[in-house]
Amino acid sequence: MSKAKKTTKKEVVVEKKSVGRPSNPQSKRQQKMMERELKREAGLLKRGRPSVEGSKRQAVLAAREAKKAAGIEIKRGRPKVEKVEAPVEEAK
Repeated sequence: MSKAKKTTKKEVVVEKKSVGRPSNPQSKRQQKMMERELKREAGLLKRGRPSVEGSKRQAVLAAREAKKAAGIEIKRGRPKVEKVEAPVEEAK
């Protein structure tokens, strides 16, 4: 004979309490946050500094894309330069 204990699991319902200060939904900050959230959902929220058409940087990027489309290899960074060691003179 084995002595098996019967165990029952009790479900405990815990109410969540809000943590921190209560927020005022009519405040200026909350209104701004809600506007941003609505724009984000609609895909209208733009981030970062807008690019200026016709700027020198945009011309450089357009030229780079044109080279890439033409199949020209685009090298990154400064070109490598082989170092030539000067002969070392020995002291007499």
